[in-house]
Amino acid sequence: MIVKGKRKPKDMVNSEQLTKLGNRIRNLRLKAGYQSQEIFAYESNIPRAQYARYEKGTNITYVSLLKIISVHKLSVHEFFSEGFD
Repeated sequence: MIVKGKRKPKDMVNSEQLTKLGNRIRNLRLKAGYQSQEIFAYESNIPRAQYARYEKGTNITYVSLLKIISVHKLSVHEFFSEGFD
């Protein structure tokens, strides 16, 4: 990404993408009717504290992301079709 003729530092790009990922995960939970992270995490067999970190935009393993995507019955393509540039 270019800002005033300069490239953004890699950390900023990664941070922005992780924030988008967290927002997408949160929006899917809410769309599924779960107001509570705790209930969603419990019913999805994901540790509650870890799930909360995912929504906050901390780094996530590919396997964990696939688990969340499968809970929502989406393909990887469908997951990334919204909320990402």
